[in-house]
Amino acid sequence: MAEKTHPLAHARLARGMTGVDLAREIRGAAERRDLRSGVDKQRVRKWETQRVTPDADSQIYIAEVLGVPAGAVDPRSWPHWLPGVGGMVIPLGPASPVPALREALQTTMERSRRTFLTAISGSALVTLASTWASTEAGALTGEPTGHRGKPVGDDTVTLLEETSTRLTVQATEQRQHTAPLIDALLTTTTNLIEGGRCNRPVKLRLHALAANLAQTVGWHRFDLGLHAEASQYWIAGLHSAHTGGDRDMGAALLGDLAYQATWRDDPRTAAGILERALSGTRHPAAQSLLQLRLARALAAQGEQRATLRALSAAEHLLDVSSGDPVPAWCVWMSQADLAVDSGQALLELGDTRRAHALIREGQKLLPTRRAKTHGVFQAYQARSHLNLGEPDCAAAAALEALQVAHRIGAPRCVELVQGLIPRFEAHSNVEGVPELLALAAA
Repeated sequence: MAEKTHPLAHARLARGMTGVDLAREIRGAAERRDLRSGVDKQRVRKWETQRVTPDADSQIYIAEVLGVPAGAVDPRSWPHWLPGVGGMVIPLGPASPVPALREALQTTMERSRRTFLTAISGSALVTLASTWASTEAGALTGEPTGHRGKPVGDDTVTLLEETSTRLTVQATEQRQHTAPLIDALLTTTTNLIEGGRCNRPVKLRLHALAANLAQTVGWHRFDLGLHAEASQYWIAGLHSAHTGGDRDMGAALLGDLAYQATWRDDPRTAAGILERALSGTRHPAAQSLLQLRLARALAAQGEQRATLRALSAAEHLLDVSSGDPVPAWCVWMSQADLAVDSGQALLELGDTRRAHALIREGQKLLPTRRAKTHGVFQAYQARSHLNLGEPDCAAAAALEALQVAHRIGAPRCVELVQGLIPRFEAHSNVEGVPELLALAAA
């Protein structure tokens, strides 16, 4: 239906609102200014189906309801200033986390309804990162702590936190079964942030929980190749981390968005995001991971000197001791990751033999419990063998990567191997290649 494809319908559905809800909230926005608005569900429907344009005052009220700053409203450009239109994002602000979380959660419903989901532009992501880097963390400044709804106590939040931890630390092959539970946990947390009555410490914990859950859900979507959804969840997490005053977590989520941009062959956007993310985290291990991702983005652009500088910084920072605990989002960062990702960067620059040696070294250092990472590393090793003219060794590595990916349910690893298959087809008589081609085609 037409109303389900209009940007205003998209924005209100992302917040779980009906046309009646939106009309009521618009009237409330007018009343807070000692004004009156005659908007009802029929008027909302006309905006969404008959291409009727709201007047300037109504657009200001709509922006307030959707959590968009008034300064971002240009009545002449309706509906292009609405969140989610033209690849744009909800701006950071004290009231932005719930709209951002609702918009992310709505993406799953949209997938089942086969409605549109606009990819977020690289310029919008870099602008978001710039705003984050230049703005002090919110720490709930100006955000209401909740004056309606049922009270939310420490015990409830503790239960949610413990449940989240138990679900997210499972092995990869088990996480694929519990992903819907994590989605539901994020929905519950969002509901509590929006409607619960709680004190400031509890609300801070809820925002921290929302940021962590949104990051996890984003990686689930990313691994499934649902990139538009992944970015929406990571952006939502960034809003909660920013409002909750957690700069380290904000940098982590920007780092995830940058990793995705590199994966999607947009290294310029990735570098732009990472340069800003690096300004927001102080722990050496976190800086090391971000520098390593920056090196990958720079290498993809052929910037050799800048790549080597970033790799050197990543190596140095990983060895720097700190009195503070390593942030949970990068606690897995190790010499194995440094070696393999450094090898990938050098592979992009054409230094194949050195790259191959680093990737093999990283494989040996990787703990066996990190099965998905092992599969990804094997795919990288297959690529380096192909570049060295060793199709038999490449086939063995790619076959192992594919087998691991099928066993644990890792579509992203499958995608890596599938990207190499055309290169193997020229070596169909080499040992191991026929078996790889057969499994890839199954």
